Amino acid sequence: MSQLFTYLNDARGRHLEDLLAFLRIPSISAQEVHRPDIERAADFLCDELRSLGLEVEKITGEGNPLVYAQTALDPARPTILIYGHYDVQPVDPEHLWNSPPFEPVVRDGVIYARGASDDKGQLYAHLKAVEAFVRTGTPLPVNVKFLIEGEEEKGGHSVYDYTEKNPEKLACDAVLVSDTSLYDENTPAITFSLRGMCYTEILVDGPAQDLHSGSFGGTVRNPGNAIAAIVAGLHDARGRVTVPGFYDDVVELDAAGRADLNRLPYGEAELVRDTGAPSSSGEAGYSILERMWVRPTCDVNGLWSGYTGEGGKTIIPAKAGAKVSMRLVPNQDPEKIARAFTDHVNALAPAGVKVEVRVLHNANPVLVPRDSAMMQAGLKALETGFGKPATFIGEGGSIPITGTFQSCLKVPVVMLGYGLPNDNIHSPNEKFHLDNYYNGIRTTVAFFGEAAKLAK
Repeated sequence: MSQLFTYLNDARGRHLEDLLAFLRIPSISAQEVHRPDIERAADFLCDELRSLGLEVEKITGEGNPLVYAQTALDPARPTILIYGHYDVQPVDPEHLWNSPPFEPVVRDGVIYARGASDDKGQLYAHLKAVEAFVRTGTPLPVNVKFLIEGEEEKGGHSVYDYTEKNPEKLACDAVLVSDTSLYDENTPAITFSLRGMCYTEILVDGPAQDLHSGSFGGTVRNPGNAIAAIVAGLHDARGRVTVPGFYDDVVELDAAGRADLNRLPYGEAELVRDTGAPSSSGEAGYSILERMWVRPTCDVNGLWSGYTGEGGKTIIPAKAGAKVSMRLVPNQDPEKIARAFTDHVNALAPAGVKVEVRVLHNANPVLVPRDSAMMQAGLKALETGFGKPATFIGEGGSIPITGTFQSCLKVPVVMLGYGLPNDNIHSPNEKFHLDNYYNGIRTTVAFFGEAAKLAK
């Protein structure tokens, strides 16, 4: 470790320049105009992995390319599969950026660029960890495989299909993912739970066209009023979701897990500080961190109907709609929830309108046992890499492929977060602290060493 860490310390300047080159590629998967940049980003990774002596494949098909790579495989060593994504979110609204999103700048020890934290910077730390072994002539203590996708930010299916069809090729003892965060700037963390997702769209149709509200008001059902009634009926006065059976399969956090979460210093004041909201709100009987990480939710993501331009326009709108997402926890089944939600919306809908519920996206929740050997190896590696004791945290969002890894590969998914919760991912001025980049590389090096001990 001493030799490897000395190398990493000496290579910091070059490792920064290499990351900046990666960040300059505008690999936005949601916009077809950037398809050539998607190819460039995949090729960038392929070239670097080949330079480190790995066997590399660029896997092409209907979606964006997957990058697969592996070291020589020694059956006596544990195998770690590293997952990440090279695609990034759109940059809109660009005028809110303090510097061009694909011209990365470093200010006060922080990189500002789209993809800096989500996920290029975190992913790239793993490549640089492998480099440390290769360039110092130190044998890797584990077998390493990479599976890197370019569709994570647009919900593509290539990586899911590939994983389901190639479990033997991807066989490993653990999957390493760094697309999460530390708990805060002083507390490294390993994520043990992710919420799943059921994402829907409610469409309400009324009259054949917009109607004059003076001539026809009070004679036909207003779709705007109807969607408001449906949305208002999704929660009760205690903040609980009213979908029948919604909580039937929810796994309650055990006493030890609840105590661990509630020891973390996060309450009303911190939430107001971080969100700018006047106060907290949500399901009664649970702490803020429990509601944020391990309780299911139902939220309106978009709502529309009628005229919303400047001035007035007196109409009864012909249509209305809402996008509604439900964050799910173990053992909720997204398909079962989608059916129950559809039935509930139809029951809430008033007469005089036609209602359609479309299910746009599902993802399974993930729970990784905290006491597994690989998870404990992750905790030790984080402490080595960051120089501070690490903790377990939950994550309110989703990394859908983790559920597929668990079901297909039957191994723990170790989520070592190298970013920060306030890195502005998906927002203007996304950032990544240089210390977290360098400490992340150290952590991955240390994790290889801790994982290797499990084979003895």
